[in-house]
Amino acid sequence: MAWGRLELTRLPGGILALALIQATADVLRREWSLSILYRWLLTRPVPEGLNAVTPANPRPASPSQGRAILAGRYDLAAAVLDVGTGGDPWDRASPSLAFARALHSMEWLPDLLSVGPDVRAEAIRLVLGWSRIFANWNAFSWGEPVLSRRVVALACALPQLLQEAVEPDRSRIINDFARQARHLAASRHRPQRAAYPSIAVALAGCVLSGKAGDQLLKKGLDRLVAALSTSLEVSGGHASRSPQAALELMFDLQTLAGALHQRGTSPPPSMIRAMETLHQTLQFFILRDGCLPDMQGGEACRPSYIAAAGIEAPTGDLPAGRNGYQRMDGHSLQVMVDAAAPAEGLWSEGACAQPLGLDILVHSRRLIVACGWSPDAHGPQALRLVDAGSTLTVGDGGCGALLSGPAALVLGTRLNSTYREVDVRRHEAEGGVWLDLQHDAWARRYQLLHERRLFLDLDADELRGEDRLTPTTDGAAAETKRRLVPFTLRFHLHPTVRASQSRDGRSVVLQAGDAPIGWRLRSDAQDISIEASVYFDSLRTRRSQQVVLRGMARVDTGARVRWKLAADPQSSSRIDGRSGAL
Repeated sequence: MAWGRLELTRLPGGILALALIQATADVLRREWSLSILYRWLLTRPVPEGLNAVTPANPRPASPSQGRAILAGRYDLAAAVLDVGTGGDPWDRASPSLAFARALHSMEWLPDLLSVGPDVRAEAIRLVLGWSRIFANWNAFSWGEPVLSRRVVALACALPQLLQEAVEPDRSRIINDFARQARHLAASRHRPQRAAYPSIAVALAGCVLSGKAGDQLLKKGLDRLVAALSTSLEVSGGHASRSPQAALELMFDLQTLAGALHQRGTSPPPSMIRAMETLHQTLQFFILRDGCLPDMQGGEACRPSYIAAAGIEAPTGDLPAGRNGYQRMDGHSLQVMVDAAAPAEGLWSEGACAQPLGLDILVHSRRLIVACGWSPDAHGPQALRLVDAGSTLTVGDGGCGALLSGPAALVLGTRLNSTYREVDVRRHEAEGGVWLDLQHDAWARRYQLLHERRLFLDLDADELRGEDRLTPTTDGAAAETKRRLVPFTLRFHLHPTVRASQSRDGRSVVLQAGDAPIGWRLRSDAQDISIEASVYFDSLRTRRSQQVVLRGMARVDTGARVRWKLAADPQSSSRIDGRSGAL
C-alpha cells in the first residue's frame, strides 16, 4: 500500500487523488468514531486499576512554569492565556492553534507537578475539567499528535495524581485514560507519526492493570516494532532528517523502556537497537554548545533539555557523517553541513530545501546558523526554503515547492524539492579537513550546478570556503548561454552575534556573544552587506542579522565566490553592537 501511494503521487494529479482518498478515509473514520457502538467498545474491558509502575519522562520539568500554571497563567507554544487562580482554561478560546495543541496535550502536567505534592488537587481539577467537555471523541483533541502526547503525559502523571483522588473521580480518570489509549490503539496512523502513538499505547499498557493493560501493551509493542523500521534510516538517523525529531523519539523510547523495566517486561530487540542507534546519532548531532543543528525542521533546543537525554560523550572518534550531515571539528571552529536531499513524501512535512546549508560555531558559541524553523513555530512556511539557510541561491526562485491548498489541509504541507542527489567527497589530512559538495537544484532552470568547497585549516584555525556555479553539459541556445542571472550567498547569524562591516566593504567582523575574540568574514564577492533576519528559539521569533554576498553569473561560464572566516583579535574591542563600519 505504501508503494502504491508513492507511485500515485508521481502521476499527473496524483497528489490530489491521494488527498481525496485520504480525506474520504478520514470522513469514514470520523463517522465510525462518533458511533454508539464504537464508544461502547472503547469502554471494554473495564480497567481494574493501576500497576505499581511510575513512568518517568526524562524531559526536564520547569517548576517556574508550574507555579505560573498554578496561578492560572499558561505560557505555551509562544502564546499566553491568563485564566486567573482556579480558572478554567477549557471553556475559552485559545490564543493560537499551536497553543491549543500544547494545552490539550497536557505536556504541562510535569511542570505543575514539579511544584510539589500540594498541587495534585489542582492537577486533578484540571484533568477532570478537560473530561467534562472533551471526554467524547472530537477531531481536534482526540486527533494526532495531541492525543498521543496527552496519553504519555497522563501515563506519567496518574500514579501521582491518583494518590489524592477519591471516588468517583479516581474511576472516571482511569476509565477516560483507558478510552483514550484504546482509541490510539484502534486508529490508523500515518507512518511519519506511527512511532509516537505506539509508544503511548504501550506506556498506557504498562500503567493499567489487568486485561485492559495487557491488551494495550501487546498492541503498542507490536505496532512499535513496525513503526521503528520505517522511522529510522539505515544510516541511523530519523527518516525526517530532523535532529530534533531524533531527540524527541529518544525521549519517548527512554520513557517506555523505564516503564517496561518496572513492569518486568523486556523491550523488543528492535526497540533496544533503535535506542542504541539514536544514542550514536545524537552523539554526532550534539555540538559544542550542547545544542543541535537548527536544520530540517528542528530547532537547536536548550542545552539543559538535550542533556536530560543522558547522551554520554563518545569514547572514540565520532563518524565524519551521519543521516546526510557532515561535521568538521577544529580547535575553535566547528562546522555542520546539511549534505543530503530533504526527506520525501509523507516524511517531508517539516523538511527544508536549503542545500549545503551551514551551522558554524566558534569557541562553542553559535555564529552562523539557519533560521531554525520548526513545524510548531509561528513562522511562515517560506522559511523552509533556500533563502532561510546559510547557502547559495540563484535567481529569484527557490529549489523547492510547498504543497498548498486543499491537498495540504489533508496531507500536510509537504515539500517537493528540485534536488534529490547531493555529491559529497571528504578528504582529511594532518593539517586540515575539506569537503567537496555539489547539488543540481539549479540545473534545470539555469543550467548551473552549485559546488561548495569547505576547507577547515586546523593549523591556522580558520575556515575557507568557495562557492561555484558551473555550467552543466546540457546543450542550450547561444542567447541562453550568454544570459546573466543573479546569485546570493547568505550567512544567517545567531541573535547573539554582533556584526560590523569594514570601511572598504570587503569584510564583516562578527562577535559571537561573549567570545574572547571576534571573527572576520572576508569575501571577493561583488557586493557584501548586512541585512535583517530572524531566528526561532523555543518556538519564538528572535531578530537577527545575515551577511549577504551578491553577484552575477553567466550561464555559459558560471561564477565563483571565495570567502574566509578567521579570528580577528584586534577588531573585538571596536565592535559597537550595531551594523556600522569599523
